[in-house]
Parts: sequence; structure tokens; C-alpha cells
Amino acid sequence: MKRILQRYATLSALALLPFGGIYGQQKHKQHHMSGKPSDQPYLLLGTYTNSGQSKGIYVYHFNTQTGEATPVSEAATTNPSFLAVSPDQHFVYAVNEDSGPGGVSSFAFDHSSGRLSFINKVPSHGQWPCYVSASSNGKFIAVANYGSGNAVVFPVNKGHIGVAADQVQHTGTGPVADRQEKAHAHAAFFSPDNKYLFVNDLGIDKIMCYNFAASTGKLSPATAPFVQVKPGSGPRHMVFDATGKYAYLMTELSGEVLVYSYADGRFTLLQTISSHPADFKGKIGSADIHLSPDNNFLYASNRGDANSLAIFKRDKISGKLSVTGFQSTLGVMPRNFNFDPAGNFLLAAHQESNDVVIFKVDKQTGKLTDTGKRIKVGSPVCVQWIK
Repeated sequence: MKRILQRYATLSALALLPFGGIYGQQKHKQHHMSGKPSDQPYLLLGTYTNSGQSKGIYVYHFNTQTGEATPVSEAATTNPSFLAVSPDQHFVYAVNEDSGPGGVSSFAFDHSSGRLSFINKVPSHGQWPCYVSASSNGKFIAVANYGSGNAVVFPVNKGHIGVAADQVQHTGTGPVADRQEKAHAHAAFFSPDNKYLFVNDLGIDKIMCYNFAASTGKLSPATAPFVQVKPGSGPRHMVFDATGKYAYLMTELSGEVLVYSYADGRFTLLQTISSHPADFKGKIGSADIHLSPDNNFLYASNRGDANSLAIFKRDKISGKLSVTGFQSTLGVMPRNFNFDPAGNFLLAAHQESNDVVIFKVDKQTGKLTDTGKRIKVGSPVCVQWIK
């Protein structure tokens, strides 16, 4: 993270450019010549552009039977390190994790051409925005600003981002001096029923819980205003199962998955399990977490010295996990990963080795097999899909 922050400190201000360029025109033409089967999704990759090796958001046609990704288009925008797709699949929101004040941008997505068209950009009201999510009614987005430890709710209308509806500021510290010197909001996401906003704060070891007014976007402390996580663990990303009864939290600093039962804004800890082998001795820096589409397995990515994915079998009745194994991601710094909508492939995005490795998923065992397929792109850090 220090290395990332140092890069930001030297980042010069880059103008947000509209979609275009010879690349986009060529790929657009290729796309129309080849056609896109209606049952095949689009793959979207968010990147860090401050390395000078990428331009912004990249769109691909992805074949869920073969694992083949074909470039379609790109949209230039600075450091779109996390993306969210609107519930109706017509709009894409991207944080601009820039040095100093950050931003959040919106794009319209054309399903026939696979092109992104810039709509607008607003300040994120904080530093280094690292996460964006959309409410299930499609009327709001929430942004987590890592650098300033706050979260902001914005209204959206046909993709256009409006003036902030509300924001919350976190305060406090944690025991890891160089990472928890203050609050660091690392994710902001809505509850499955759209009644709450949860903000995972790495700096203060808490899941902050807010009532969310789905009509106005206003926030207020929930009856249980926070979930205290083990000091020094650094909560990062979280995912709910399909029933909404269980939640799984990835901790960045301790490299653990926490299993919670969930009901009406309240979390009850059921299990803590490491995302590393028992004999692992290296540096820990865990990142992302996802359930397989069938909810039978849970996967967690580890950066640091591991560069791996932990694979867990999930008991759907109890929600608890058991270790299936660990898979090298075959790259450096797997910040983000995701499954294709069919669950046939897992794509691991490597910030440092500048590629996305495509694995075939064994749906019976959860194990991963390298397909040999790679997507070469500068500093990929977010994997999303449009069906």
C-alpha cells in the first residue's frame, strides 16, 4: 500500500477524456463483424492508470464456454480502481482513485456495441476513493474514500451523478501503526434488502452500520451502529450469500475470513478461518472475496508474499467454511478477482504483473485449473460483468 500511495503522491492531474481513439474504433468494427451471442456477457476491467500502462476501463466480449476474452472497447478515465454496474445493467460507475481529491464517474453502456459513453464526474468528497456500489433500486451509489476515512451517498438519475445526499466521517485508530493511523473506509455497500449501508473500515477495525433511507439517500446510525472486528485485522471486502442470511468478511491485515450470520442490520460472528496455510510465514495482504455463483464455494485473494487464492467449501445450512485448498494466482498482487456469470471461469487480476489470469472452475470440487489464457492490460484491479 505504501508503494501505491507513493505513486499517488507523484500523480499529475490527467484530464478525463471521452471514449474514443483508433483502438476503440477498430475493436468496435471487429465486434460488429464477429457479432456477440446474446447469452455471452461483457467483461469490464478497471485499472490504475498512474503506472502509464493503461488508459482506464476496458471492455471485452467473454465466451463463457471457452474462456476467450476479445477486446471490444475502452473508456479513458483516471485510476478507475473499482467499478459498479447499475441494477438495470445500463450504467457503469467508477471511482477515480486520484492523488488529493478523488472523483467518481459515470458512463452509459451500449449493449449492442459494447461501448461506454461518459456521462459526468463529481468529486468523491474524500481522498483515494477505492470502492463504489449501487443501491438495488438504482437510485443511489455509495463511495468509500480510503484516504480520508469517509463514505458518501450520491443520487443517480439515468446514470447522471447528482449532489451528495449524505456522508459519514469515521474517526479512530488501530494497533498497526503504519496502516491504522486513522480511519480508512475500504468498502461501502448496501444490504440485500436496501435498508442499510455498511462501511468496512480498515483503520479502525469496524464494520460501520447505517440506516439507509432508500427514497432520500440519508444515513443514520443503525440500532447496532458497528461491528467490532479483532484489533489489527483490517476489514476490507464483504459478500452476502444468496439468501442474505450469511455474510463473509475479508480482513486485509490478518488474512482471515470472518463468517457472520446476518439479520436486519445485525451481525453475529460464527467462525474465523485463515486464508493462508497454517505454515505460511510471509507478508500478509489479503484483498477480495467472492462466492461461486452456485454459493457452494467461497474464494479469497491474498497479495503480500502469497499471491494466492484460498478456496473454501461452504455449508449452506450453517454458513460455515472448510478449507479445500490454495491456488497460486500465477501473477503478482491479485487485488481483485471474479467469476464469469456462468461460474465456469475465475478471472484473477494482477496489479503488479499487468495481466488477468483465466482459470477453469471445477464446480464439483471448487478447484481451479490454469487455462493458459491471459488478458494483458496495465495494472488491472477490478473485474465486473454486464450480462
